[in-house]
Amino acid sequence: MSSTFWLVAGLIIIIALAIYALVLWRKVWNAKQVKAEQERERNERLAQDIQFLAQSLLNGQLPLIEGAIRIKVLLDNYSGPRRTDLDVGVFETIYDATAHIPTHQQWKDLPRNERQHHEQHMQALEEQHKDEAERAARQLSTGVAPS
Repeated sequence: MSSTFWLVAGLIIIIALAIYALVLWRKVWNAKQVKAEQERERNERLAQDIQFLAQSLLNGQLPLIEGAIRIKVLLDNYSGPRRTDLDVGVFETIYDATAHIPTHQQWKDLPRNERQHHEQHMQALEEQHKDEAERAARQLSTGVAPS
């Protein structure tokens, strides 16, 4: 009884552990599938938002500096496929050139002369990068991902 008992007990334990491993593997696989689907949906939303902002920038509904900053941030968060012909470096250039400018309440709290200085800087950036930003926005207005 002793050796047969231990052999059967060992087999039962091995089978139980194999079933448990299979259950855990399926949970991991399902979690990966859910995560991949969430990532795909997130990228889809970001691509639509980028396209909308680009169109708004071209239509004059969104100021150039604000649009460039918003588009750059969304592009940084987008991890889906990108068209190879996209040239959107201008948005990063504008973002980097304006990163030091306060926003929201801090902007309101600035003395008038400092605000004017920043506004002049932003105006110069707009003049310098307008054509390139509009060209990049035109590219993005048709979509980020390849068709």
